Amino acid sequence: MAETSIPFTIEGFYKFIQNGQLMGAVCNKCGKLSLPPKPICTKCLSRDLKWKELPQQGKLLTYTIIHISPKQFQSMTPYVVGIVQLGDGAQLPGMIRDIDLDNVKIGMNLTMEFEKEIISKDWPQWPRYYFKPI
Repeated sequence: MAETSIPFTIEGFYKFIQNGQLMGAVCNKCGKLSLPPKPICTKCLSRDLKWKELPQQGKLLTYTIIHISPKQFQSMTPYVVGIVQLGDGAQLPGMIRDIDLDNVKIGMNLTMEFEKEIISKDWPQWPRYYFKPI
């Protein structure tokens, strides 16, 4: 994929997700990583950015169990949403699946998976990712 032609936006982020890649934006001036990417560095306001592939494994920092969800996700309740700290220190929220709710623990090792399953035709059809135990 020609990384230079993909904008540093949420749409650009999801183009990479569709291809099974987790990418963030790194500022060439100060080195700050943005995940999901933004078109301008939030630290130094530079627009001189580059794409960086990020690790797809990390540790669970915090989580919540969703019991009441939007209509499109009701068939999945209860489900877990957490924040995962990736191997390079970046943090990313996501669903945690393929685990019994009683076994979800802060600090557990997780890996990212990608899917294209349609949840609902009323819901935006972005490519999706989720985390699962290693």
